[in-house]
Amino acid sequence: MGAIGGPLLELSGVRAAYDGITVLHGVDLTVDAGQVVALLGPNGAGKTTTLNVAAGVHPPSAGRLNLGGRDVSGARAGDLARSGVCLIPEGRGVFPNLSVRDNLWMMTFTGRTREEIEDAAYARFPVLGDRRTQAAGTLSGGEQQMLALARGLTTDPAVLLLDELSMGLAPLVVADLYERVADIAREGVAVLIVEQFAAAVLKIADHAAVLARGRIPWQGPPDRSLHAELSSYYLGSAP
Repeated sequence: MGAIGGPLLELSGVRAAYDGITVLHGVDLTVDAGQVVALLGPNGAGKTTTLNVAAGVHPPSAGRLNLGGRDVSGARAGDLARSGVCLIPEGRGVFPNLSVRDNLWMMTFTGRTREEIEDAAYARFPVLGDRRTQAAGTLSGGEQQMLALARGLTTDPAVLLLDELSMGLAPLVVADLYERVADIAREGVAVLIVEQFAAAVLKIADHAAVLARGRIPWQGPPDRSLHAELSSYYLGSAP
């Protein structure tokens, strides 16, 4: 994408709707290269819709989506993926009946050889190398999430979008996964993470935003003021 000034990913005044019902009411959010941004909020706030708009999975009804300073509003998911956007949705998205190796080999469409894909995956997640012939569906939840990450990183993304990485996983597993995500960000990738459980992600987040009722009423550093804001929005006492 060449030299880029400003944020890698920017949503400006984004609105989005389903069947005529607006669920995002003017979302403003930016993610810089090498930055981890946590998008927090209760169920139904519009967090996954925000990710889907950023990935081109759901079109915005208004506002702008910029990638590397270029307006890509309305671009298709495939086009954004080729431009460096990688979405790892909730639920991990691996093929349970295929082996770890076969799951990885499906990413050869990126232009990399099978050997290159495997070498990169096992270097980042050594346990996958140990499980290479094992059916993905028999892996632990954390290992399946590692496989999903390894598959996504095969595309060499500039922007990584993660939806509920911690879902159904033990706290120690989640902490390990997020340390690996922090490593990915340190390589210059812009990372936007949707999480319902703030404690899981705030240890690695550089910036946090609270999404409530389709709007972002608060964003800033993940400090004590954030915890106060989260309490009010999760408990429903905020306006």
